[in-house]
Amino acid sequence: MSPFLRKVRTSSGATAVQIAVKEDGVRRIVEHLGSAHDETELAALLEVGRQKIAAWQGQGMLDLESLEPAAGRTGLVGATVVSKRSALLWEVLHGAYTCLGLGDATGGDRAFEQMVLARLIEPTSKAQVPRVLGDLGLEPVSTRTLFRSLGRCGQRGYRESLSGALFEHVTAGGGLALCLYDVTTLYFEAEREDDLRRVGYSKERRVDPQIIVGLLVDRTGFPLQVGCWEGNKAETTTIIPIVEAFQAAHGIEDLVIVADAGMLSAANLAALDEARLRFIVGARQVRAPGDLEAHFRWHGDAFTDGQVIDTITPRRGSNTERDKSRKSEPVWDPGTHPGSWRAIWVYSSKRFTRDNHTLDAQENRARAVITGEKRPKGTRLVTVHQGDQVLDEASIARARRLAGLKGYVTNIPARLMDAGEVVSSYHELWHVEQSFRMSKHDLRARPVFHHTRDAIEAHLTVVMASLAVARYLQDATGISIKRVIRALKPLQDVTINLNGHEITARPQITPNAASILKSLQTTGH
Repeated sequence: MSPFLRKVRTSSGATAVQIAVKEDGVRRIVEHLGSAHDETELAALLEVGRQKIAAWQGQGMLDLESLEPAAGRTGLVGATVVSKRSALLWEVLHGAYTCLGLGDATGGDRAFEQMVLARLIEPTSKAQVPRVLGDLGLEPVSTRTLFRSLGRCGQRGYRESLSGALFEHVTAGGGLALCLYDVTTLYFEAEREDDLRRVGYSKERRVDPQIIVGLLVDRTGFPLQVGCWEGNKAETTTIIPIVEAFQAAHGIEDLVIVADAGMLSAANLAALDEARLRFIVGARQVRAPGDLEAHFRWHGDAFTDGQVIDTITPRRGSNTERDKSRKSEPVWDPGTHPGSWRAIWVYSSKRFTRDNHTLDAQENRARAVITGEKRPKGTRLVTVHQGDQVLDEASIARARRLAGLKGYVTNIPARLMDAGEVVSSYHELWHVEQSFRMSKHDLRARPVFHHTRDAIEAHLTVVMASLAVARYLQDATGISIKRVIRALKPLQDVTINLNGHEITARPQITPNAASILKSLQTTGH
């Protein structure tokens, strides 16, 4: 005759948990432990029952009298939930934060850690962090303490320290050979500009005051450094300051910087080259006719799918060091071609189809503008002739001739990196774009609930640290940070007061949670 746990659905829809025994085929309720209203409470009550049964069985012979609840007492009265705590979720987030060295980098600033990790759980304002953590049964610091921590970000150089920790993490298994760089904009719903928040070119086509944010990541998208500039600053002027600061901070001499065509300026490329840094940037398609002049002369404008033309492009202007009388393309060398960079042009039939589809849409819009069906708003392929708007037939013909071509500019000689590797390295830029999407959407870098430069800079430091933890967990588990949070958040430690005795029950680990924990153990989390 052994006691066992029994679950019964009540009339209110709750699940009652009871300890029962069978004697001579008759079931008898020994104790009613309580009623659960969700899976967490149910798991806790079941754990309480298991512990009580284990304690009774440990006494040897079962004393049925001792199993009977005292007169006038029921488990329904005695069993109450004291607290719930998402301890497992916090253990995982805190573990990632610690593994990255972010705690040491900020001197053990508990408030800063809470801001960083709370942003992963529920991106919101700093004032809401205590509420977010409190809802999980955690112990948040006060709002005042959080804002004092934000003040320490700039005063104690948190961003630089964090960048150092992230660099050490990335290079723990070897050197850093390649970095990706890109910029985005964050707008503010503010009526007035100031020294930082300025109206400028917006990637989101807004006219609100904004800031420019630059992000430097490794080839997997893991953040290394973040920079902030005035909203009206030219994007091309941001890459040199952040790269030079990163290079100086970590003593880097040999590094490849990959950026899109927006960073392609003669001054930028010259500065990177003078700093003894390698670069790979996207080429603007308007450079193709000049770069491929000899090719068009000898081979016409027909290309085969996947065709690669490894040639040179002028550093400035249109003067080229290429001998157009020769059919073969020159092999770029800094000594042989001091006035040129290496240029690689690749033709893709898929890109050709996509480019022509885009041109068709632009041409149709241009015709609609000319006929008055559409409002003229920076419309491409429309020109003015004798006071009238007309279709720019020459531009259309030129664009269709270049459809399918994609160019790349680099200062890496072919003996060090072949054309295929240059192209594949450039196409890793989607990793930095993915990190921007995570920071702007998953982590909600905006709206920014700050207006001073120091506070905005501190906010970006928090976002950078949150992004690092998110990328670490995603790389370790193979799933998005949203799915990690969704799997672990409901698994709560529940403390129950049972007839004056507090018992804490750990949650039952789901298959998804077990898979996440196994992945983290494998990576040494």
